[in-house]
Amino acid sequence: MMAIIVKELKLIRKDKRSFFFLLLMPILFIVMFGSVFGNTGNSDSITLQVVDQDGTEASGVFLKQAGTILTVKESPAVELDSQIDKIKRGQLAAVLVIPSGFETAMKQGKPADVKLYQDPAAGAQLAPISAILGSISNQYREKKLESTLIGIGQTKTQAEQTLASPIRVENVSTSSDHFDYISQVVPGMTVMFVFFIMITMSRRFFDEKKTGLLSRIRSTNIKPLAYLVGMWVPFALTVIAQCAILFTFGHFVYNLSLGDLSALSLIVLALSIAGTGIGLGLSFIVPGEGAAMVITQLISMGGAMLGGLWVPSYLMPQIVQTIGHFTPQYWAQHSLVDVIAHHAHTADVLGAVLVLLAFGLAGLAVAFFRLPGFMRSAAS
Repeated sequence: MMAIIVKELKLIRKDKRSFFFLLLMPILFIVMFGSVFGNTGNSDSITLQVVDQDGTEASGVFLKQAGTILTVKESPAVELDSQIDKIKRGQLAAVLVIPSGFETAMKQGKPADVKLYQDPAAGAQLAPISAILGSISNQYREKKLESTLIGIGQTKTQAEQTLASPIRVENVSTSSDHFDYISQVVPGMTVMFVFFIMITMSRRFFDEKKTGLLSRIRSTNIKPLAYLVGMWVPFALTVIAQCAILFTFGHFVYNLSLGDLSALSLIVLALSIAGTGIGLGLSFIVPGEGAAMVITQLISMGGAMLGGLWVPSYLMPQIVQTIGHFTPQYWAQHSLVDVIAHHAHTADVLGAVLVLLAFGLAGLAVAFFRLPGFMRSAAS
């Protein structure tokens, strides 16, 4: 059995296709998703294009206030037409214009209008900008009302009490300070590409069958169980090494907090058993290498979608969330995110680990019962 393990480890090390699917592709996906979505939800990353046609102290104060919440990029007044053309071509989401007479209107107590030119198709980018501008407008309104109340005889304290809302919303943070989109991407891409080991596994078994090596093994004293374990262990070790490399990459490149390493290691071990166990069972029940490739893609990509590897499960429809509970990807991803983002420990992830082990043992059981028939069908 030890000789089989050593042989398989050498073959896996020389397999360039396995290197591409198990390491290079997930790293590329982590970089791509991390670069595109890494700043999602950060208000500092929201840029507001502004054209100040008034150029007064009042308009400057307004822009300074907006700049405390989002990034204000001011353009000369003569560029307004070109900015509007960019919106029409879909190159810009919105442009805020402060027209001439802004300061004069404010001093006279009249409404000081500003114009937000916008692309209706850019709703996701416009929503936070509109909300921020609305908040600034409310602050100006409250300041005007406060001045009016003081003017009719109220003290500043009385005016503030009059304007105070009868309802207060208290924000209570219940999430980890370390959570960001990278905490979703790195474990998500790692789990997704772990299941690509099934392609390598099925290819190896069909190669041994076609070359006659499996039939020669049958003629030796090697027991079927020893052969099965000898073929399985190298792939499980490969998955563990794959996860270690990808999480190390996330830690050093994106400053990903890995949390409790003992809990993380336990999940990785269970995930390696689940992925390779399912791959082993799949190798013995599919009719050929082509079918194994198709089924592996379905399991990997379908499980990634249903299991919340691309986006958090709570953002998906309820029916998708329910179906996701029947995938190993769901349990692996949620337990990894719990450790990385929510400071979970070994005791907190034992349930998910047991579910992953159940998936892996089910696959191993299928492989064990199907192995005799698979060996009998080997080419002579």
